[in-house]
Amino acid sequence: MEQQGRQRWLRLNQQAWDQRTDIHIDSGFYDVAGFVAGQCRLNPIELELMGAVRGKRLLHLQCHFGLDTLSWSRRGAWVTGVDLSPQAIAKARQLARDTRQAAHFVCADVIDFGDEVEPEYDWVFVSYGALCWLDDINRWAQTVKRALKPNGKLCLVEFHPAIDMLMDYGYFHRPNPDVAVEATYTENAGTFKQRVAVWNHSLGEVIGALLQQGLVVEHFAEHRHCPYRCFDQLTATDDGQYQWLQGEHPLPLLYSLVARNSTGR
Repeated sequence: MEQQGRQRWLRLNQQAWDQRTDIHIDSGFYDVAGFVAGQCRLNPIELELMGAVRGKRLLHLQCHFGLDTLSWSRRGAWVTGVDLSPQAIAKARQLARDTRQAAHFVCADVIDFGDEVEPEYDWVFVSYGALCWLDDINRWAQTVKRALKPNGKLCLVEFHPAIDMLMDYGYFHRPNPDVAVEATYTENAGTFKQRVAVWNHSLGEVIGALLQQGLVVEHFAEHRHCPYRCFDQLTATDDGQYQWLQGEHPLPLLYSLVARNSTGR
């Protein structure tokens, strides 16, 4: 994609996420008051995959306004969060002050951020609806690679791209984005809608991009349950998760991946 076109879509999405931040900060979905009071925003999948992080340096790409980032900080990690939205980063910095967490937040497109990042992180964390906002999965994988120390690891927990086909999107990546007008996913969104640009990335494309950078995939799994009710078609399970049934058969909702940087930069 030509640089001028790319910058146009980045501006569109940055404006959308500035507006979404103002909505999300007041939502029950994010429950900021509960977080400030001490609740953890992390889910069992990533907690189990990453284990103890105390004393580790952790980079959270596409961190929104920082609840997950700061949850890792509360568990003892030295954290840096990166996000495209100036409004989200401003809120993240305020939350860090409010909760007295020594977190660092950077306002940047994560692909451009990869041109400057140093290989100083033990973990890179990416989760839940992040990759669809990226136009180039190969350059994203380069950012991950450049950020990791030797033997540092990526933890990715993401919505399964098969769901895209049920939401009128394609499965395989195309250079030009799908441009949609949609409301955000929190319960307080009302009728307000935004124009956004998104890109699909298949499982093969994501894993292939990481392998091309020399990362070693140590874990990969597909999951039938999701911790968030982010689609109308989801129904609750007995353990407080959500699933999407097609007849009697659950559809894959998430996948999780851990990849290790087996070499230096």
